[in-house]
Amino acid sequence: HKTKQVQREKNGGTREAPLQRQPRFYPTEDTKKPLNNRRKAKPTKLRSSISPGAVLILLGGAHRGKRVVCLKQLPSGLLLVTGPFKINGVPLRRVDQAFVIATSTKVELPDMPDSLTDALFKRKPKPTKNEKEMFVENTVEDPKISAEKIALQKEVDALV
Repeated sequence: HKTKQVQREKNGGTREAPLQRQPRFYPTEDTKKPLNNRRKAKPTKLRSSISPGAVLILLGGAHRGKRVVCLKQLPSGLLLVTGPFKINGVPLRRVDQAFVIATSTKVELPDMPDSLTDALFKRKPKPTKNEKEMFVENTVEDPKISAEKIALQKEVDALV
């Protein structure tokens, strides 16, 4: 509680007020509060058959059935794969290891550039609409692939 000043002497000068207001809604039945999860998230374990340079077959998405080369495992636990784009049209992509089949074929890989991270695949947030912009005709721009990504794709294709 905190003390608040009250006007007029008849009202006593001060009063005790709660720090937080009581809720207007009270549930009819008590609901159990879930316990806190104390487990720390462990990094995703890479399947033994998958390693950098392994040839994988994609099982889902637009490039389902295509063979790709695994470049590395990203900190998020996803695999970074590429076609190479020049050969079979599969760009640099993040894939969950559950959506690939590993083959016994391996490819020799040199060191990959450090710029290959999860941040490379982060999307820009959609712009929020104001009252005035809501009624203006939709001027949605097609997502364009940045020149930076294209250059990185060419660099990785040359290495693979």
